[in-house]
Amino acid sequence: MTSGRSFYITTPIYYPSDVPHIGHGYTSVAVDTLARWHRQAGDDTWMLTGTDEHGQKMLRAAAANGVTPQEWVDKLVSESWFPLLETLDVANDDFIRTTQERHERNVQVFFQRLYDRGYIYAGEYEALYCVGCEEFKPESEIVDGAGPFEGLKVCAIHSKPLELLHEKNYFFKLSEFQDRLLELYRAEPDFVRPESARNEVVSFVSQGLKDLSISRSTFDWGITVPWDESHVIYVWVDALLNYATAVGYGADEDLFARRWPGYHVVGKDILRFHAVIWPAMLMAAGLDVPKGVFAHGWLLVGGEKMSKSKLTGIAPTEITDVFGSDAYRYYFLSAISFGQDGSFSWEDLSARYQSELANGFGNLASRAIAMIGKYFDGVVPAPGPYSEGDLAIQRAVATAVVAADEAIERFRIDEAIKAVWTIVDELNGYITENEPWVLAKDDALRERLATVLYTCVEGLRALAVLLSPVMPVATARLWRALGVEEGLGALTAQPLREAGVWGGVPAGTTTTALDPLFPRVVQPE
Repeated sequence: MTSGRSFYITTPIYYPSDVPHIGHGYTSVAVDTLARWHRQAGDDTWMLTGTDEHGQKMLRAAAANGVTPQEWVDKLVSESWFPLLETLDVANDDFIRTTQERHERNVQVFFQRLYDRGYIYAGEYEALYCVGCEEFKPESEIVDGAGPFEGLKVCAIHSKPLELLHEKNYFFKLSEFQDRLLELYRAEPDFVRPESARNEVVSFVSQGLKDLSISRSTFDWGITVPWDESHVIYVWVDALLNYATAVGYGADEDLFARRWPGYHVVGKDILRFHAVIWPAMLMAAGLDVPKGVFAHGWLLVGGEKMSKSKLTGIAPTEITDVFGSDAYRYYFLSAISFGQDGSFSWEDLSARYQSELANGFGNLASRAIAMIGKYFDGVVPAPGPYSEGDLAIQRAVATAVVAADEAIERFRIDEAIKAVWTIVDELNGYITENEPWVLAKDDALRERLATVLYTCVEGLRALAVLLSPVMPVATARLWRALGVEEGLGALTAQPLREAGVWGGVPAGTTTTALDPLFPRVVQPE
């Protein structure tokens, strides 16, 4: 079932020479959660992720390992990047690799179009280049080296010497798009989010844009420029095109019309490529710009941005092996304001796992289902008349659904989880207040007991639906324990925006015992 509203969303395509760390995982689960939410809400949803496999860095790494570049990237993708998606329960619809023919062929179609429209010209270029970034560095990212690199110019990000390159290249007339881009940001204030990212982009473009070198002629690991086989297309520009080639650009006009334009979620360090260069290229080709670019913050460990070179990178499996994928997803998506930098610590993860997941949500589910088992032989009772306290729970659920959906529309997953979590807190308070174990001692209060426990089960139904995009594994287990699959259908088929409509669980539904959703963990020494 789809509403006809298209929701196409992408992660950046990752550079496979980096071993996946929790920062890559953070981006992937955020995009996956947004896609799952929209998919379950009935929108025509498509989630894309993938790998960016060309460029000089890849060529050098392959040579150092004595294999061809294609063999090298095949190994990296199969050993590190496909497993990341399984580890974190990411339900992507597609995985694009820039070495696939569907990409390479249609990148050439796009570039021929830019060339034919007069936006590409030949020129000479001399600039300092960072192989690590695969980028000619702007002045702001060039610093003086220290220690063994004293007297050299180094990359501010990698702290490694830059290479002075002098090449004959093809250039894209990026400078012509300054006014159109500024008008785009003005007319669509949400094109770049959050506001801090938008301000940075507006400031950058306002200072003027230089034409962009878009080809390299000193190596051949890349996509050939269609009208000049001595050049390959600059890796970053090739990579950006994945968002279009993956949904049919150049090959399937109907599919492209259905999916494009989409939303891009990126780390803030690659914001300019996505919010400046990419829309300018699309404008030059006569295509729609993306619906929006959302730049999330960095994950900091010990106050430093994670990186492989500084050994601050933590593999996602180090967390999932102990706490499980749901806890990974929940923690990063709820503990960090989406769009801001966030700090990771084992202590914070452990404390939130215990208080919010095990004691908060998990304990609520176990208690409610255990009481149905104990007092009603596992069969959901029909509720009696609702009291004001019962109706307050119903209102809390309905309010949470609307607030969470509205937060998701703004890409604020953290606020959506916070809204849903009000149901957890309200229900826990409700159980404490109504004391079902006391009601159970008096046969005259049997109807009241039934109403209280029905209210708990119905609240759990709504929680399972609302939290399934965030924690697909635990919510599926809860759904099975509630016994509602036969009456209501699969959890992922529940219309998410209608989760607050009260009375979904049919009386007479048979529940089954529920082991702890979030068992006590023993952390490695």
